[in-house]
Parts: sequence; C-alpha cells; structure tokens
Amino acid sequence: MLLPFMPFNRGEKNKMTVENRTAPQGSEHSETVWVYLFKELDRVYEIAKPADWEDVQSLLGGKGANLARMTSLDVPVPAGFTVTTEACNAYMDYDRNFPPNMWQQEVEAMGALEGITGKKFGDSTKPLLVSCRSGGKFSMPGMMDTVLNIGLNDDTARGMVEITGDARFVYDSYRRLVQMFASVVLGVPDEPFEEAIEQAKSVRGVHDDTELTAAEWKELTERFKGLIRSFTDSEFPQDPYKQLELATRAVFNSWFGKRAVDYRNATNISHDLGTAVNIQTVVFGNMGDASGTGVAFTRNPVDGTREIYGDYLLNAQGEDVVAGIRNTRPIAQLKAEMPGVFGEFVEICGKLESFYKDMQDVEFTIERGKLWMLQTRNGKRTARAAIKIAVDLADEKMITRDEAIMRVTPEQVDMLLHPQFGGDTKAEATQAGRRLVEKAVNASPGAAVGVAAFDADTAERWGNEGKDVIMVRPETRPDDVHGMIAAKGILTSKGGATSHAAVVARQFGTPAVCGAENLIIEVGHRLFIAAVAGNTVEVREGEWLSIDGGSGEVFRGQLETRDPDFEHEAELITLLAWADEIRRLGVRTNADYPADAERARRYGAEGIGLCRTEHMFFQEERLPIMQQMITAETGAHRKAALDQLLPMQRGDFEGLFRAMDGCPVIIRLLDPPLHEFLPSQHALVQELADLKVQLQHFRSMSEIDNALAQVREKEDILERVESLAESNPMLGLRGDRLGIMMPEITEMQARAILEAAVAVSKEGLDVKPEIMIPLSSHVNELTVLKKVVDEVARKVFSETGTTVKFLYGTMIELPRAALTADEMAREAEFFSFGTNDLTQTTFGMSRDDAEAKFLIDYVKTGVLPTNPFQELDRGGVGKLVEMAVRLGRSTRPGMSCGICGEHGGEPNSIEFCHLVGLDYVSCSPFRVPVARLAAAQAVLNHR
Repeated sequence: MLLPFMPFNRGEKNKMTVENRTAPQGSEHSETVWVYLFKELDRVYEIAKPADWEDVQSLLGGKGANLARMTSLDVPVPAGFTVTTEACNAYMDYDRNFPPNMWQQEVEAMGALEGITGKKFGDSTKPLLVSCRSGGKFSMPGMMDTVLNIGLNDDTARGMVEITGDARFVYDSYRRLVQMFASVVLGVPDEPFEEAIEQAKSVRGVHDDTELTAAEWKELTERFKGLIRSFTDSEFPQDPYKQLELATRAVFNSWFGKRAVDYRNATNISHDLGTAVNIQTVVFGNMGDASGTGVAFTRNPVDGTREIYGDYLLNAQGEDVVAGIRNTRPIAQLKAEMPGVFGEFVEICGKLESFYKDMQDVEFTIERGKLWMLQTRNGKRTARAAIKIAVDLADEKMITRDEAIMRVTPEQVDMLLHPQFGGDTKAEATQAGRRLVEKAVNASPGAAVGVAAFDADTAERWGNEGKDVIMVRPETRPDDVHGMIAAKGILTSKGGATSHAAVVARQFGTPAVCGAENLIIEVGHRLFIAAVAGNTVEVREGEWLSIDGGSGEVFRGQLETRDPDFEHEAELITLLAWADEIRRLGVRTNADYPADAERARRYGAEGIGLCRTEHMFFQEERLPIMQQMITAETGAHRKAALDQLLPMQRGDFEGLFRAMDGCPVIIRLLDPPLHEFLPSQHALVQELADLKVQLQHFRSMSEIDNALAQVREKEDILERVESLAESNPMLGLRGDRLGIMMPEITEMQARAILEAAVAVSKEGLDVKPEIMIPLSSHVNELTVLKKVVDEVARKVFSETGTTVKFLYGTMIELPRAALTADEMAREAEFFSFGTNDLTQTTFGMSRDDAEAKFLIDYVKTGVLPTNPFQELDRGGVGKLVEMAVRLGRSTRPGMSCGICGEHGGEPNSIEFCHLVGLDYVSCSPFRVPVARLAAAQAVLNHR
C-alpha cells in the first residue's frame, strides 16, 4: 500500500510568494463577508459555517477569534471588529488591492463602533481612536505590524486636550501614532525617532520617557512629522480614514514581510494562511498613575509554576512593555498598587484558563482604574514549562492524559535535555572574575556558549558559517528574528520577562538573559561594557560569552557544559510513563559503549538497536592492532592481530550485555571499508617525503637505521592503502562483502559476541544477542555468512558447555535488499533498516556531497519538501521500507523489523514507522525520550 504523507507539524511549508499568485477573474468576491464585529461570533457560525473552533481561528485569526470569544464570555474587551484572513489572501490575489466591498464593510464597521462607544471617528469633541493589529491563525509574536491611536490628528488632539485636561497624555499618544505610522506604514527607519526622544531627555536631564512634559511631546510630534516629510516627501495624513486604510494595507503587507516569512519557515507555518486585521477601540494606559498596561501569563512560562507571571508599566501603552524599551515591574507589585484591579485581573485569568484549558498569555490595559483585556492566546512557554503545565493540567482534571501527551512536542522534550552549566563550573568562573552579569531576567532557560554578535545580520551570517553565536542587543525587535533563530543564545540590556526577546527565545528554546542593566551596549562600536565590582570590563564582537538563561547570569569566555539530570525531571518522567502506556512501537538506542547504553537505559531505552563495532576499533590502543591486521601479508599474520582484538571486543560486548540485562542487543559486524582505519594516502606521501628529507641530516648510524625503518613501515602502509583504494569505497569492499572475502574477521567478531554472551549469562543475567550483517544485497551473501556464524556458535557453545539463544539478521540499506526481502527473510530472522545508506542509494546521492553542494538549496527552493536525510522520504525510501516489511513477513510471519538510522529519532519518521508496522525505532541515547513521546503521539494521531 502507498501511505499518505502526514506531516507532524502545523502544515507543510508553502514556498509561495506574492509574485506567483494569480488574480481572480470577475467579481466572485462581491458578496463575501469580510468583516465581523467582536460581538458577532454567532454571525460567524451562521455565515461562514465553521466545522470547529480551528476553522474560526483560520477565518478570524487567533487574536480575532479569541477577542470574539472573550466578548461572548462577558470579559471586559474594548469594542472592535476583525477583517478576515480571507480578505488578506484576496488582497494579495488582487495585486495588493482591497477585494470588492471590503473597504466599504470596514467603514460600516467603524460606524457600528461609533454606535457602541458613543464616540465618532475623526470628531474633535468625542473622538474615537482605534488600534490596527495583525492576527494570524497561529501566534507569531511581534512578527507582523501594529499601529496604535489611529484617528488622532491636529484637530482631534486639540479636542482631546480640552476633554481630558491632560496635554501630556494627548501628545504622548499623538507622537506614538506618528512614529508607528512612519515606521510601519511608510517604511521610515525608527532610529531617527528614538534618537530625537533620547536627545529631548538628555536636554532635560531625565532618564525616563514619562518625565518629558506635554510641551516636549508636542514639539517631538512636530519633529516626527518633519522626519516623515524628509524621508517620504509627503505629509502625515490628517484624514483618519486614510490612516485606517493605509494601516490596514500595512498589516496585510506585513504577512509577507521578511521577519514574518523567516518566522514561519522556522516554525513550519504555512505561508498561504494570511493574517486577519483587528480594529479595536483604544483604551489608554498612559493617562497618569491610575492607568497602565501589561502582559501576563496565567502560569509561569519559564518553569510552569501555577502563578500569575508577567510585567506591567504605569502610565504607558502596550508597546512599551513588549518592545523592551523600558524596564518593567513584576505583575505581583500590581496587587499593592491597585488591589481591586489586581483581584479582578486574577479572576479573569482563572476564567480564561478554565475555558481554554491551557495557560493563557494575556494583554491588558488599565484606563483610570478600569481594567480592559486586549488579548488572550495560548502562551508560548519553555520546554520545561510545557511539560509541567501539561502534567499539572491533567492532574487537575482540566485535560486528559492523552491531551497532556499531545500538548508537548517532541522538540520540547529534546530542548529539556540540552546541556547545562555545572554549579562548580560557574563558581570557578565567578571566582576568576569572569561573571559579567550576576542576576538579570532569566528569560529563557538553558546554557549557551558562543561569540558575541551585535546585530541580527551578523548573527545569521556567522550561524550559517557554523559558528556558535550569542546575539547581543540593547533590545530586540521583530526585524531581528532571523538573527535570533540563528543564535545559540540572546542577551539584552533592556526588557523583561515578557519582552520581545524573551517571548521569541522561549518559542525557539533558545537560552536568553534580558534586562542586564549593568551592561552598556554600544552597537555602533561593536562592543559592550560591563560594570563588575566597581571595575569595567569590555567585551568586543567575536569574543566568547557563556549565558545561563535559567539563572540570568552571563560569563566571559567559554564555560563547560554537562548533561542534564534526567532522573530529577519528575514531570517529564511522569509524562513519558503515560506515553509508554499508549505507544505500540518499542524504543531502542544506538550505543557502542557501556556508558552510552547505561544512559539510554535510564532514559527508557528497551534495548540496543545498533552497536557499530567499527567505532571500537578506532580507540587509541586498538587502532595500531587493527592496522596490523589490515596490512598483514599472510592469513597467519592477520589471525594473530585478530587474536589480540578478540578479548578487547569480548570485553566491550560484556559491558553492553550487562547494561542491557533482559533487553535485546543488536550488534552490527564490521561495516566500513578498511581504508578508513589507515592514514590517508596524501598524508602518508607527505610523511614519507618529510622522513626522506630528515635522512639527509642524520649522522649517526642508529638515527639513520631508525629513520629507514620508519620509511619502510610507511611505504608498506602506503602500498596497502593504494591496494585498498577504490573509486567509490562506500559501494565497494565493505560490510558483508568484506566478511565474505576475509571470513576470519567475521569469525573473530562472532566469537567475541557469543563468548561475551555466555560469560554474562553465567553471571545470572538475561542476555539477548542479535548478530546483524551489514550491506547485504543478495540472499546468498547471508547464506555464506550464516554458515560462518553458525560454525563459530557451535564451537563456542561446545567449548563453554553453555548455549545462548541468539538471532541472525541483516540491515536493509540497499534497494535490492528491500525489493527481494522475501528471499532475504529465508536466512534473516530480523530486519533493521539502515535508512541513512538506504536514502543515499535510493536517491543516488552522497549525503556529504549533496548537503555541501545542492541539497540545502533544493529544500530552500522547494525542489524537495524536506532534507531526506533528516526526515524519511515516505514517497520513495518509505515505499521500499513498507515493501520490505510486507515481503519479509510473508516469508517469516511476525519477524521483527525496526529502524536504526538517524530517522529513528525524528518525529515524522517515527510516525511513518508506526504506520507501516515496524516493531521498534532505535536512536541516540539523548533522543530516546523524544522517540517515546513521538511514538505515543503517532498512536493518538491515528486512532
């Protein structure tokens, strides 16, 4: 059967661009409803007929849908309306023109807002002001555009001064509109505006924006208009409806802005969903100390603790909090400053969390003591928080255990198991005076080590070059997202736990330290200065930094990291235990050494799916013996070298069998070409040339004799290397072919495995060895080598007086093996799919060469949907796997089949393995928890 491609993410990446969309013909959209008021959720169901809540989010965007839902729940939400995502897509279809009747519907909705609020848009006596915000189906924090205070102009500003008696508030609001309009709508750089504000504060000798006077804000507003004239040769529009029209266009256009596209590519969000536009009555948090604004989470998004977590500012508007331009106050302080408001806020948070059954990220504004909720959405969270919240919600009976399993992504489990700094390491660095920041905002946990980069473009460029980067900024902006994605860590001197840097870092699992106020970051000079114990330390771009996003510490230089302590991750252990009850697939590990096997067993591995014996031969004390075996001129010399390797191999296998007591251990016989164990031909030629030059300078016979002996030895090795040279060694004398041509290698390895199994079984342990033949392409190869293995087994069991049951199987890593799997199964008792080589031989490409030359571009340009070496190619390689399983079991019913390539730890590939009926996946020890969760999710996705 042909299995469908079923992506694990939120939709295949769609590489569509605006330029290749085709405008529709005729007036098919003339009767479409493009606009819905927040209070018209029932009308959405009546007209659009969504099948479920996800369809509502697809139409109204996540933000618009939740504003409508909050309104229906009687949560205090400022009135507004949503222009649908369909309108955005139609706008693109019509070559960035509004579709028929959309603008008329938006104007009519403004009239409805006037009726609800008792205010009038553009009126100087009772002015209605609105915000214009984006809102896609999936949360994309800060990636698209927002314009606040639309409707302000010279007339309405004067009128508002008369109404409120607060000129400072009015002109602070007006300058915000002009500044945002210039940046978002007209594309004017933001820096000249910020420089003007900083200059005004410097002249006054003040530190905070809130200390500027009404006259100064009024003057700055005029300066901002002048900046617009200078950059655009046009005036700031005084017509409120022109402001609204251009702002709506800007939000639509921002769907295909660079930062939005980069973000969607990084998070696998489809490019054809479009964004909604939310027009909402403005409530003001900048009307004095009885007003304020903030962002909060109903649970701690860093560690998952059940507490209100967030930041707020008095006398400010929302962008001040999320932009990180002012250092905020923790939400707990609001209880002391406004106890009534805080109590109402906590009650609403509880109501929203109970309704949505998930941790919520909310935005709020307090206008002269009145609380307004501006947004709710499922909050971004760290991996640790995601796991704890899911388990806690299940324990609180708010969701089921199955739902808890689906709430956590395999990527989050992987993030939680990233390396950390050890306490001793940080203590030593502190004593050495290398700690630059003692306690800033621990915005996103984890350890990160990298070189400092002071802008997003540099961070991205260095990241693409393979460098580990810490991106250092005073604060991050949405335009920085491409650098944030490339960076290993993020450090800012401004902003709090809900700033843009913090939210995006948590989204991507990137360690981040924010609000490090003792740092003076001079981006223009590519350095920062840290005040440490009365001294100043200068760190320049390119120097190494280590940041701890869990503690909020920053260190100069490179700190060593340690593996995470899995045994103390109580919630993760609980979640994975629930997953184990559901999954059908077994999870084994790829392990070559006992330490790896023991770690994997602690992580929940149920056996070893691949032990690569060649890795053991590369150890320092073994490599010379291996080279003696390869360069041996006679069979006797080769056997003598193998006799030295035998006890070493036997000891390796004993350690693995002990670590995996009671679990199967698949040991692959020697696979790579022999030349890999020898020096390269180029290196040998160079060494010989150097030795011959040195010979000319020796005077004593002993020096000459010694040098000549080295020359003869090198010449012998070079001769053997040249004799082993192949045009295409990966398809040459390796794997089972090597075992057939040099059966003494197979004999030694089989004896080491079986002697180790006998020895460990005599210790009272349950040993389950499985011997795997690599690179087989014809059943006759398996027949030949099975005779060798069976004869060794007969001898070992006779010599020891003990018999151990073992299985004999093969790796399926060549297309012919898959196509003739029914024949292979006559000899093989199990199949293990080596999907790395199977992918190479199916596509006819070398992984290293392909990734270096063209494969990455193939994925970027859509020639291939994904990198087939990272995510299993279901349409080609997957067909071979499914066919081989079916054919093999037709000959040997119930035969064990698994996968042991890198795909064994990749969630989409694990889902495929579940669908085709494999028995297990095998992956690296650190991916075992990931595979356990992904295997359970595959079951739940296909129930």
